[in-house]
Amino acid sequence: MKTKAIRLYGKEDLRLEEFELPQIKEDEILAKVVSDSICMSSYKAAKQGPDHKRVPDNVHENPIIIGHEFAGEIVEVGAKWQHKFKPGQKYSIQPAIYYENGPMGILSAPGYSYPHIGGDATYVIIPKDVLEQDCLLAYDGPGYYPASLAEPLSCVIGAMHANYHTKPGSYIHQMEIVDGGKMAILAGVGPMGLAAINYVVNRKDRKPSQLVITDIDQGRLDRAAEIFPPAWANEKGIELIYLNTGNVDNPVEKLKEISGGGYNDVFVFAPVAPVVEQGDAILAHDGCLNFFAGPSDPNFSAKLNFYNVHYAYTHIVGTSGGNNDDMVEALDCMSKGLDPAGLITHVGGLNAVAETTLNLPKIPGGKKLIYTHKKLSLTAISDFEEKGKSDPFYAELAKLVSKTKGLWNVEAEKYLLENAPEI
Repeated sequence: MKTKAIRLYGKEDLRLEEFELPQIKEDEILAKVVSDSICMSSYKAAKQGPDHKRVPDNVHENPIIIGHEFAGEIVEVGAKWQHKFKPGQKYSIQPAIYYENGPMGILSAPGYSYPHIGGDATYVIIPKDVLEQDCLLAYDGPGYYPASLAEPLSCVIGAMHANYHTKPGSYIHQMEIVDGGKMAILAGVGPMGLAAINYVVNRKDRKPSQLVITDIDQGRLDRAAEIFPPAWANEKGIELIYLNTGNVDNPVEKLKEISGGGYNDVFVFAPVAPVVEQGDAILAHDGCLNFFAGPSDPNFSAKLNFYNVHYAYTHIVGTSGGNNDDMVEALDCMSKGLDPAGLITHVGGLNAVAETTLNLPKIPGGKKLIYTHKKLSLTAISDFEEKGKSDPFYAELAKLVSKTKGLWNVEAEKYLLENAPEI
């Protein structure tokens, strides 16, 4: 079967090509890709080429397909896996596999290391490396884009599970956020912050009694409050508060006042030293600070109150990505109605991938969602209405997203898949 894919040949060398996939082996699966979310990690791989730890040294001779946040349908199943998977099933992929015999040893990953699997393609071959690690995950929920966003949502889920606390007289770590406690998410109205709000409020097993979201951009705070209103959270037993810390004289004092003394769980969603220090300063006794945002500066640092570390038992953790269990939980949440559409700000076709990936840091907004069988310029959802004045395709998309407060949705996806031009 022929596939069209974005292949990496070297530093900043991405090419849209059509080529023949080999016949699958008995321990492989042929799959159709429907959607892929472009990640900053793909930008780093494209910029670094073979210098990247997951990209093979001989990529100039044996190019790989980029993209690792993808979803689609299974087409053909090799004999070894027919007991577990079947044609027509929807799927997602956990890309962080650890398979000692892979092309890059334990660093192998779809989207970085393989010539026949990656998210920015029309069809792929899912290798035994992925299958034997249980990293091909069935998805039973609506649409395709939620499954593409399972990986970023799993990062939020992993962060919540990684926080820990102790009990008086014991140093045994009690993993997880405090059920019924106070939580703050600082710089929390970007795409990942919106995903965190959505997950925290919708959790069934464990949730805070109070959730405070901060930022210094009032427009973004207002948008977050429109998407996730305090009244909605209140119905689920959580007091949700949005606070512009740029509008108060003493943010630490104000945050402590809101919580009644301090927070059990604090998540920092921006790699900014004053925000990290603010998070440390508002921790309650035995409070846990999770540094969620990954800095690009290897020398990034911030002050930490070690008096409180010793006497108030405060502690700090950092998380980077989710594991397989977190991905399974993300897919389960979405199959039960959690919609991660707040992450998405742009949509486009396979033809837009190379340029978008190489310029990703310069493109504002959140996730750029690609429909790999389509030929579409990368377009901000907020621009649909304007483009719709001269293009009925975008006029209809604008009408459909208006039903969900300007967020991408399953109905808009269905319309795009049925009406956008093929690549």
